Amino acid sequence: MSNETKTTQSNELSRHLGLMSAIVLGIGTTVGSGIFTSVGEVAAAAGTPLMTIMAFLLGGLIMIPQNLLYTEYSTAYSEDGLFVVYFREAGWHFLSFAGAWSCYWASDPVGIATMAIAVGNNLAFFTGWSDTVVRLFSCIMIIFFTWLHMCKKEAGAKWQNFITTVKIVPFLALVVVGLFFIQPEYIADKTNVVEGAGTGIAALLAGISATTWSYDGMQTAGTMAGEIKNPKKNLPIALISTVFICTLLYVGLTTAAVGLVPVSELAASGAPIATAFANIPAIGDMAGTIAAILAIIVVTGSLSSLIMFQARMEYQAAKDGWWWRSWAKVHPQWNTPHVSMLYQSGLALILTWMSSLQELLGYFTLVALLRNALTFMAWFKLHKKDNYHPSWKMPAGPVMALLAIVPTGILLVSTLAWAPGASVIAAVVACGTAYPFYRYFKKANADIIAAADAEREAKRAAGEL
Repeated sequence: MSNETKTTQSNELSRHLGLMSAIVLGIGTTVGSGIFTSVGEVAAAAGTPLMTIMAFLLGGLIMIPQNLLYTEYSTAYSEDGLFVVYFREAGWHFLSFAGAWSCYWASDPVGIATMAIAVGNNLAFFTGWSDTVVRLFSCIMIIFFTWLHMCKKEAGAKWQNFITTVKIVPFLALVVVGLFFIQPEYIADKTNVVEGAGTGIAALLAGISATTWSYDGMQTAGTMAGEIKNPKKNLPIALISTVFICTLLYVGLTTAAVGLVPVSELAASGAPIATAFANIPAIGDMAGTIAAILAIIVVTGSLSSLIMFQARMEYQAAKDGWWWRSWAKVHPQWNTPHVSMLYQSGLALILTWMSSLQELLGYFTLVALLRNALTFMAWFKLHKKDNYHPSWKMPAGPVMALLAIVPTGILLVSTLAWAPGASVIAAVVACGTAYPFYRYFKKANADIIAAADAEREAKRAAGEL
């Protein structure tokens, strides 16, 4: 009998995702709409073609120790929830709650709404749809993928494998074709710069910071660690593979883009990839069409992936007692966190109709970087705990942890200098709104928190966790 027809009375999710599903979950989430727009933003911040390429390369390389750290974490605590679990195990309950809180209010439904609108906008390239029709279609997509991953999760996993494969093939073809036609003089010309951009290390750091949205998602397999088969073996392969594949794809695409058009044009374009590939002989006139088709495929896959995994943060927080109780419910037939998924998609539907949606993305970078830095710092406490028994340990643990923390800290400072207004607002809102609710749940759900702690200890003692 499949997991879609099983009946369960618990709030536990079954392990139904294999290795390939775990890999495509990370790649499918990471390779999304961000790369189609962020190339221009990174170019504007970095200022030169070489600095733009270096920003994406270093942005990917600094993810290696981070994903190694996530790999160790996930084999020590193979539960859904990522940093919600790691902060909890470190005894940092406020941060555990605040992590889930920031996901729900600052990034996750916003990401879903943004992806859905991006698909609609690219379809409008062919259909001429009005803004209202685009948003209506975007809502329909959110509803459809919510139904798929909530009510038909095994079919949803198969769909995710398929759409990720479909979108990577043309993406890779675009990189290969673009690299074949690049003009090296664009990259070598020292006068090919963006006026007003910074210089030197400051420009490079700003460029790396601007890649944050594009690279976010590599740790996705860890978010669903509680639903991955044989996690001790499959999670390390999935998390490490994701870093290398995504970095190679992004560096290849960026190199092609800056080699096809002056960097100032790339920085000024609202559709930098289409602008760059319009300079390829024979297909130049079709560049907009090709970019739009590819964007539809790529972003649809990312939208599906976000809806598939993101609700697990709030689900795990609710299981632990640090959220509204109903969000921890698992549907008895579908074996999915249906309440959490409905609330997530519900907020995304509301955000889809907000005219200033794109402005919300300005608050994403600092929230993500701060959350990441604290997650990496938790290693120094977690690895000393008696219940910390990862089946896979990263080499040179303290050094690797520092290599994850320091670059993230530098990017935090760089982000504050680059976008101080949005950064300060994000920090104040995230912490200021989280604390009162944290105090409320600590008091109102004291019985659930105690019971969840006792249940985890019993499972660990029995070797079930």
